[in-house]
Amino acid sequence: MQITPMEIPNAFRITPDRYPDRRGTFHEAFRSGDLSEVIGYEFLVGQANYSVSQKNTVRGIHSTMIPPGQAKLVTCVRGEVLDVVVDLRIGSPTYGQFDTTRQSGESGIAVYLADGLGHAFLALTDDACMNYLCSETYVPGTMTEINALDPGIGIPWHLTGPPIMSDKDAAAPSLAEAAEKGMLPTYEECLEHYAALRSASRAA
Repeated sequence: MQITPMEIPNAFRITPDRYPDRRGTFHEAFRSGDLSEVIGYEFLVGQANYSVSQKNTVRGIHSTMIPPGQAKLVTCVRGEVLDVVVDLRIGSPTYGQFDTTRQSGESGIAVYLADGLGHAFLALTDDACMNYLCSETYVPGTMTEINALDPGIGIPWHLTGPPIMSDKDAAAPSLAEAAEKGMLPTYEECLEHYAALRSASRAA
């Protein structure tokens, strides 16, 4: 597999080598050691989630407060989605910017995003299933939502119809509003958090 940096620091795209034969295909989704070497600390999976979405569903932008933080490895395992990583770290050189990845069950492409980054996607097909491997278990009250349709971010969704969103996502604040309310981490806080994870990995 190839692990390549995305346009947003601390986010990576994982492209597997697929092996077809008469039965179908096989590929390694990720190797913990390889990913950990790239990100600089051990990626431990604390929780696995799945979502199933109909076409034109927009989920996100979702992130987790630091602490506790929650890094994610997200993969489309059925159907096709437009996956988006957004930098929500105030003071980051790419704050407010985003990078997109077209994911599908056929490609096996995955995206890793570190704590402090936001995640969203658009389902391009019905019955699109996403798998999330999360570094921490869900802690109620620590989730952060930013409106995925915020024109200040300007994600080019290219919707073919009205977006299907949860009430919570549709009512989420813009990036500017979230920053004003103190909902977002700073880049320095995130760098300190990554450094603590590196220290913990070395000590283990």
